[in-house]
Amino acid sequence: MKKLLAGVLAASMLLMSPQAAFAGSTADEDVEGKVVIYTSMYQFAIDMMTDALKEKFPNLDVEFFYGGTGSLQTKLAGEMGPDKTGALSCDMLLVAEPSYSFELMDYGYLEPIPIEEPDKLLRFAYDKDGYWYSVRTLNMVLAYNPELYCYDQVPHSFKDFAYDESMKGFISMSDPLTSGTAMAAVTALSDKYGYEYFDALGKNQVMVEAGSTALAKLQTGECKEIMILEESVLRARKEDGSKIEVIYPDDGVVLIPSTVMTVAEDKSANANIEACEAVTKWFLSPEGQHYIVEAYMHSVLNGFDEIPYDSISTDDLIARDLKVNWDRCYHERDEIRKKFQEAVTTN
Repeated sequence: MKKLLAGVLAASMLLMSPQAAFAGSTADEDVEGKVVIYTSMYQFAIDMMTDALKEKFPNLDVEFFYGGTGSLQTKLAGEMGPDKTGALSCDMLLVAEPSYSFELMDYGYLEPIPIEEPDKLLRFAYDKDGYWYSVRTLNMVLAYNPELYCYDQVPHSFKDFAYDESMKGFISMSDPLTSGTAMAAVTALSDKYGYEYFDALGKNQVMVEAGSTALAKLQTGECKEIMILEESVLRARKEDGSKIEVIYPDDGVVLIPSTVMTVAEDKSANANIEACEAVTKWFLSPEGQHYIVEAYMHSVLNGFDEIPYDSISTDDLIARDLKVNWDRCYHERDEIRKKFQEAVTTN
């Protein structure tokens, strides 16, 4: 009987909206003031998080500002000024990948947030001093349209995506000059296959464009296959009824742990470190991670069993991970982008 009741409760929670499912969680009315968060999360995820945070912290005004990683970096650089001393117009950051966290640490723009036993809590990277933590996990994969092409007609690996001449002019990917996740992917793939990989992409006439554009071309047949974040495909499958399918490449996936950071108090917009700490801990709680998964991204928590709609086990993905060299992604960023641009966008 107890098992039956547990099953009924679990099923009812799945049928509820995320906000309704967690409506019984205790609100924290002591957290007050305002927090501005710059983020590269998609707008639908921001809307979900805004509602959830309002439920959790009814007396806190949380304002999100959306931008792609490249545009956020440009905005932040302008706020810092040429001497890297200017105050920012935000209090927290949720960006695509860890290398930018390294940069902000070097400039002295981050405030450490203490988390109890992070080594037991998190299965992805974090800063040992608490300057940043992985908060959501993105996954770079391949995708194709089975209504137009058979599975055997498209590459099953990142390598063949670039080198298979039958795909020439029919492949697409995002721009590493503006997309942090694309930058992470090309860093990992150039580590595995050398800069020759970029030459192969250029010779195969890869189209460099937004993921939404690539998905549309996959639907029409203008593209046979695309390199894209898994979350974009999963969302299209669930919300639009799309038949586009993910291919988890034979030569590995590129897992991209996106980070949460708090701006140093003397350089932040609202100097509300207490609120930033509370929001950070909420994001890293099972409740916060539930919303991450609802937004088609993978959880960073050890032992967290929820996975995005229609995805595979996060542990299985970790076993396939190509493991981005984040130090190289940071310190060799300009060189990697230049090599890509020379081989692909000017080819």
